[in-house]
Amino acid sequence: MQCQRPFDGFVGAAHGRDIFARMPDLLWLTHEYCGLHEMGAGHPESPARLQAVEQAVAGSALGPRRLMAEAGPAAPEMLARVHDPRLVEGLLKAAPKSGYVQLDADTTMNPHTAEAALRAAGAAVQAVDSALGGGPAVSFCAVRPPGHHAERATPMGFCLFDNVAVAAAHALERGLSRVAILDFDVHYGNGTVDIFRGDDRVLVCNTYQYPLYPFWADGGGAANIVDAPLHPRSGGKEFREAVSALWQPAVARHRPELILVSAGFDAHRDDPLAHLELLEDDYRWVGANIRDWAEASAGGRVVAALEGGYALRALGASVVAFLEGTIL
Repeated sequence: MQCQRPFDGFVGAAHGRDIFARMPDLLWLTHEYCGLHEMGAGHPESPARLQAVEQAVAGSALGPRRLMAEAGPAAPEMLARVHDPRLVEGLLKAAPKSGYVQLDADTTMNPHTAEAALRAAGAAVQAVDSALGGGPAVSFCAVRPPGHHAERATPMGFCLFDNVAVAAAHALERGLSRVAILDFDVHYGNGTVDIFRGDDRVLVCNTYQYPLYPFWADGGGAANIVDAPLHPRSGGKEFREAVSALWQPAVARHRPELILVSAGFDAHRDDPLAHLELLEDDYRWVGANIRDWAEASAGGRVVAALEGGYALRALGASVVAFLEGTIL
């Protein structure tokens, strides 16, 4: 499957049917390699995360509204739009034949990691192609490894390639002039900011707990970076106020033609890695806002890619809530 051919692999594309005659609400992209990547026993970024998300969504009202697709791999030249080509080449060669290779204190490769990373970035590219090519306007990339910590020349924080950054660059290559990346993961999306800081075509908005890994205080004052740091023990009220006061006017000014979402759910109250104490209804609320913003300027086009979220029940429930807000 080539990710430049966005509709290959869609369930229902065979048997001579027009898959758009009864267009589902949600394109769901994943790949088995994303479940084969793992970083050792006890690591919080585990294959069980995708299992929890799939089970929760399949058992919800969203389950039958999905168009299922197998993610194709991102081509190296797509990755090289946002990453140093030496990083791309080095990571693709680094996967071991057996066992593990340690990239940093948090990030490990097993024999399946390189292919999983290609599929994770490829899913986001494929979702962009769907949104711009007449497929479902809303996509969710149920993929691992996550991406938003991967800087232009450095993998880190469980991340190898910055999936949403690759997708944003692909959208610009396809002719869009303005895209927005909205990141509500509890950890700051330093990789996305490192890649797009100062690029006025790409608005990057973050909410995040501070201080917390990766300990970036802000995006360096660039006009296209909108940061909303939140104190530990902040809850939904503070999160909603920050999104309303900072994100909403920035998105309205930018008028993006596509909205990409770094969809991390580790700000949930039950998550073991942070302390922002959001609840499912906060994710439903932000999803509904993103839907409204996308309808205002982007033809309803929203591409979301899974980032963090390590309390499995809360992760599944939060993904369902976010997508309910975005679609229903």
